[in-house]
Amino acid sequence: MNYIQQPQAIESQSFQIIGDIIARERPDYRFASPLHEAVIKRVIHTTADFDWLDILWFSDQALVRLQAALRGGCTLYTDTTMALSGINKNRLAEWGSECRCFISDPRVVAAAKQQGITRSMAAVDLALAQPGKKLFVFGNAPTALFRLLEKQGDAEGVIGVPVGFVGAAESKQALIDSGRTGLAARGRKGGSNVAAAIVNALLYFTGEA
Repeated sequence: MNYIQQPQAIESQSFQIIGDIIARERPDYRFASPLHEAVIKRVIHTTADFDWLDILWFSDQALVRLQAALRGGCTLYTDTTMALSGINKNRLAEWGSECRCFISDPRVVAAAKQQGITRSMAAVDLALAQPGKKLFVFGNAPTALFRLLEKQGDAEGVIGVPVGFVGAAESKQALIDSGRTGLAARGRKGGSNVAAAIVNALLYFTGEA
């Protein structure tokens, strides 16, 4: 069987195919910037779903501000270990940043049980109590996004792309309406893989934003 075996070659060809499909099927589509293009295409690459051309929302100057936060050194707090595992830790460390997930932390488990809330909510509470600059990355738990907005917690930005049918669309619309710096997926689509892809796109991009 003849097939491409090198990871970099597979990725390169995938992005070429994505670009060709957009040019053919959406000839009038225009990316707002090279960084915007990099983020959108990486999410499409991760999901094989071209709906992301239309459903991924960006606040004003969100990409520039989020990238600056990463380069300036901050801690990313994810709502799932899946999102945590998908983020390139080596590149993150090169920028002086790190990534954490508190979902299984004993303090979170105990607080969630005591308060009758989800562990995702309790994880947000614990993250907000930590020192330093923060960037929240949510791909699975609408309650985490709602909690952050409810607490009006301090953060450099929010990547809010929870997937699902209960509260997902509503939590992301709340982020859009909040005035915060961030990205959100309109509607039901999203996921931890999408959240990680957005972060990695910011980390990998080296051109002019």
